[in-house]
Amino acid sequence: MLYYLFVEVLRPHYSPLNVFRYITVRTALASLTALFLTLAFGPWTIRHLRQLQIGQYIREEGPKRHQSKAGTPTMGGVLVVVAIVVPTLLWADLRSPYALLALGATVAFAIIGFLDDYNKVVRKRSMGLSPKTKFFYQVLTCVAVGAVLLALQQHGAYSTELSVPFFKKLHPDLVVRSLLVHTYIWPLAFVPFVVFLVFVIVGASNAVNLTDGLDGLAIGCVVVAAGALTILTYISSHARFAEYLDIQRIPEVGELTVFCGSVVGASLGFLWYNAHPAEMFMGDVGSLALGGVIGVTAVIIKQEILLLFIGGIFVVEALSVIIQVGSFKLRGKRVFRMAPLHHHFELLGWSESKIIVRFWIAALVFALFSLTTLKLR
Repeated sequence: MLYYLFVEVLRPHYSPLNVFRYITVRTALASLTALFLTLAFGPWTIRHLRQLQIGQYIREEGPKRHQSKAGTPTMGGVLVVVAIVVPTLLWADLRSPYALLALGATVAFAIIGFLDDYNKVVRKRSMGLSPKTKFFYQVLTCVAVGAVLLALQQHGAYSTELSVPFFKKLHPDLVVRSLLVHTYIWPLAFVPFVVFLVFVIVGASNAVNLTDGLDGLAIGCVVVAAGALTILTYISSHARFAEYLDIQRIPEVGELTVFCGSVVGASLGFLWYNAHPAEMFMGDVGSLALGGVIGVTAVIIKQEILLLFIGGIFVVEALSVIIQVGSFKLRGKRVFRMAPLHHHFELLGWSESKIIVRFWIAALVFALFSLTTLKLR
């Protein structure tokens, strides 16, 4: 909106407004706008969540000290989502299909999380939607994202080839081209692409959700991951940087940088109120949306594999749950005292603040490593 006003309407009459054409300027403004929105409306959100009696329910089998957090306002992720969507609408060129796709995915995953949180509040327990129902909605969202990306591919604006770090010439295509010539089975050609999309996006969404167990832990790691994705998105849209670093250039993805900047700003602002001791929790409406956003962005800029490092902490947390469940079902024994991993360290006697800060440090190391791989291709 403001982009259209400043650049399309007023710039021809007032040349200094030409500065708003630059993605870096609008990304910074979007980030600051998102930060301002969360900081300004944080107290109002907390107050209204308390009035509506939307409090967190703590599972009894968790660490006992978490029982003191019962009743803390939850579903604060609604504020995060609004603080992502509004700055993007203000500062991004909405003619970009990638910006619109990211916004649509954000809202879709937020709705899934909202339904999950709403069920928890209504039923007054720590379980919301059933895992099967939640997974179905997430897969449905991924299929919609995949359909849009395949449509963009038909216009040469997207590639289904996979970018593999450290291997310049290895670009496997996730669409089986040989099946496209067959009359009846051609839809099967897109199955590997859609399955891979579900694995990346749903995996990222649920991984952030699993990490959201301590005050500020998940949102702090999101700030780091979103910051790395902001850099990668800008590089992917820049002709010289993309050529120098030998990564696939996607010209129209530039506006997605503005969106990523909004994610960083909104996450930072929410961290102000979510830092230990938390004044409000973001709930599934926030964690599922932010995780989905991270996955969708990585898919769009063709850094799906690198996402393993960008969101390293999320991957480790998710793996700890998989290992714990698998070990218990196969051997009847647990590997960790409790999963996800942050609870294991809690039961070892680490203070909550120490766990959070150390996980943030690890997240930063993972993100920095992911950026250094760009030059090692």
